[in-house]
Amino acid sequence: MSLANLFLPCAGGVEEYLLAETRRIGGEGAQAVRGGVQLRADWTDVMRLNLRSRLAQRVLIQLAKRGYRGEDDLYEAASGVAWETWFTPRQTFKVEVTAQMSPLKSLNFAALRIKDGLVDRFRGRGGVRPDVETRHPDVRVFAHLTADTVTLYIDTSGEPLFKRGWREDKGEAPLKETLAAAIIAASGWDASLPLYDPCCGSGTIVIEAAQIACGIAPGLLRRFGFERLAASVPRDWQRLKEEAQAERNVVPVEVHGSDVAFRMVDFAQRNAHRAGVGDVVKLRGGDALQRMPPTSEPGVMLLNPPYGERIEAGGVAGAGRVGRVGRMGRETAQSDAAAGDFFAQLAAHWKKHYAGWTAWMLSPDLKLPTRMRLKESRRVPMWNGPIECRLFRFDMVKGSARASAGA
Repeated sequence: MSLANLFLPCAGGVEEYLLAETRRIGGEGAQAVRGGVQLRADWTDVMRLNLRSRLAQRVLIQLAKRGYRGEDDLYEAASGVAWETWFTPRQTFKVEVTAQMSPLKSLNFAALRIKDGLVDRFRGRGGVRPDVETRHPDVRVFAHLTADTVTLYIDTSGEPLFKRGWREDKGEAPLKETLAAAIIAASGWDASLPLYDPCCGSGTIVIEAAQIACGIAPGLLRRFGFERLAASVPRDWQRLKEEAQAERNVVPVEVHGSDVAFRMVDFAQRNAHRAGVGDVVKLRGGDALQRMPPTSEPGVMLLNPPYGERIEAGGVAGAGRVGRVGRMGRETAQSDAAAGDFFAQLAAHWKKHYAGWTAWMLSPDLKLPTRMRLKESRRVPMWNGPIECRLFRFDMVKGSARASAGA
């Protein structure tokens, strides 16, 4: 495959971090756009991006881009793509459509017309058409509609890239691995300081951090959609995997996690072993309102604290208010007062015992600094799926609610 146009979608707010990552991995002319990164790359870069990207949701190859006014134009666009060069009629496929300001009334009907154009293309050239499979297709086709333009992509990732292959044990509302990696990237953590997640749950943030420190490619444990495409060269793919495996190293890094639910600590430990960092991540049970710093040297705390309707404050502050114990209490909030009590007590605990530490917290609650009676030194817009969040940075100074002057 010669150079092709790629699009790497990502969570909102992550575009600049993905751009920097993409430029490290490979490809040409990468630029950040709304919702992702565009670049030109060859087939080797496509495989390498799937294997190594921690921030992209998928790696899509653009096959067509043209104007449209109605569903029939979508049919023409799909029937004009040489799908037969990418997969065979013996393979199954699925069409997914996203839209931004499209005048069409039904995206389902739009997907149907694109499907019709695709299968008629096959039928017109060989008399045989591929079948649709909505759950586990061999090939995924994506279409994005703007007000007047349709862009058709073939997916090279298969399952979304946040599915690394190591998370078999998980609790409620787990943080996606790609978003955990974005939090780490935004914090600037480079393994030179200790890292601690006091509400680690099934271990997403600490495992991502440990893999980054040890140079473990995130895609080593999984399969990819490009392996089913006609352009796939198994020998070249095996070479890229062997190169990535040879880069794994053991570094003297301090990565710690804890959780109020011992069941979640067990989950995190099993996930860490599957991810190849069971000997790096140090996990323990305990209430975030009582845990002392895991190291004598100040470091960085990264956490996705309880918020919203899906989780509620647990631990000491939530005692008597929760129906069941979750991760540091990651359960559904019963009252703003309970959450306020928890965050105020958490901030007081940190100010008393975590002087010199920096805490990064992802939350959709813009009033979180007020709840914690702390002044943030930075806030980074970031989306957790459909939820608009902020990544707050707090610099802990003992006995003070103010950030340090040099922050």
